[in-house]
Amino acid sequence: MAEQGRHRLLLVEDSRSLARTYEQYLRDEPFEIVSVETGSEAMDELDRPFDVVLLDLRLPDMDGMEILERLNTRETPPPVIVITAHGSINIAVEAMRLGAFDFLVKPFTAERLTFAVRHATERALLAASPDPDADDPDNTGFADFIGTSPKMRAVYKTLRRASPSKATVFVVGESGTGKELAANAVHQLSPRSNGAFVAINCAAIPKGLIESEIFGHVRGAFTGAIQDREGAAARAHGGTLFLDEICEMDMDLQSKLLRFVQTGSFERVGDGRTRHVDVRFVCATNQDPMEAVQAGRFREDLFYRLHVIPITLPPLRERENDILLIAETFLKHFAREERKKFKRFAPETAQALLNHRWPGNIRELQNIIRSITVLFDGTEVTPDMLPPVFMIPQGRAAHGSAPPAAPHSGAEGADGDLTPKGVASWQREHDILPLDEVEREAIEAAIRICGGNIGRAAGFLGVSPSTIYRKKQVWDARDG
Repeated sequence: MAEQGRHRLLLVEDSRSLARTYEQYLRDEPFEIVSVETGSEAMDELDRPFDVVLLDLRLPDMDGMEILERLNTRETPPPVIVITAHGSINIAVEAMRLGAFDFLVKPFTAERLTFAVRHATERALLAASPDPDADDPDNTGFADFIGTSPKMRAVYKTLRRASPSKATVFVVGESGTGKELAANAVHQLSPRSNGAFVAINCAAIPKGLIESEIFGHVRGAFTGAIQDREGAAARAHGGTLFLDEICEMDMDLQSKLLRFVQTGSFERVGDGRTRHVDVRFVCATNQDPMEAVQAGRFREDLFYRLHVIPITLPPLRERENDILLIAETFLKHFAREERKKFKRFAPETAQALLNHRWPGNIRELQNIIRSITVLFDGTEVTPDMLPPVFMIPQGRAAHGSAPPAAPHSGAEGADGDLTPKGVASWQREHDILPLDEVEREAIEAAIRICGGNIGRAAGFLGVSPSTIYRKKQVWDARDG
């Protein structure tokens, strides 16, 4: 790969006239372009290194998706920009799942092509750069992250390589997985670390105010605008602008954000004067962004502008023994903060933590450990200190252990009674409860233990109080 001077680009396009057009589009870019017209020629050329591949999907001898699939099996495949005249969002989704870096639908402009190729080249250079901490045996985390699982080491590697550049980072992960930690790491490890890190949660700000929050407003722009106000864009000048839950942004505002990303220019609400700033974008979402595009909730052109360096944060349940490492770190921190003597987890407690599914991810784990250190005393966290959702009712198998053997004919009574009454009788005999009853039992036990305090019970269970209130309404209606 050519890190200096000209980069190598493979153009796979069966139309000679279009190939010449794309070559003309890229004439001022530092690329050595190799053009081929068939899939077989492309596979022959790909025995040699390329920095970027422009791949038409409709080729005379094979489907371009086949080439994409083959490239994706390589250890370090070059970034592939798929081009086709038969584009649709469904094809875009499939191409991205097969490893495509970007997706262009004919006809496209020279600006769109050069933008995609530049960012693909930047991605290739980041992938080829060495990882200075890859072989550090004492490394138990990265920035503010804790964990050494293979999935997290891959995340750290991408963050290290992406941070020094100006490329936009797009973080995807479930709620509570640490998306803002990733954004902060990008900022702190970048040349912009002395500038501001400004975070905006697009889901938490009312629709009518979010434009003002991002771009600012002038006095009198709307009711309540009693003075001029700088928005996040101006405050992030020279630094990083983090747009969390980006897929929740209103469609009308997305068009203004697209212009801002493209040009660095914007106008405050109620102000006709254009301003220019220099910011680095980091975006995050807990949704599948391509599904949001497909559903029409997120602009396709904005997605491709922002989706330059994608990072996927794994949920806590997929992070192996990171769970205990994180829990031990929280325990030490909160014990010191609360002046408690906790030092460790009992083996049964540690196993219960490993068995839990952690729907709230790291945030849920953090809340549980904090609650334990506040409400209990001791040197060891025992199973009885865990919230009721971890409790295993007596006579019922623990999570992960073998279930009791079922009757030969399935869920039926001893006499083969398949009526609802017979099945219910068999369930009681074998101590099996429907899932909604298990959930109700755990919630009501938590409320009892917490003296009727639903907010505290919700904290133990790792859910919001509104969830418990909503479920109680359903139960009360059903019981009444």
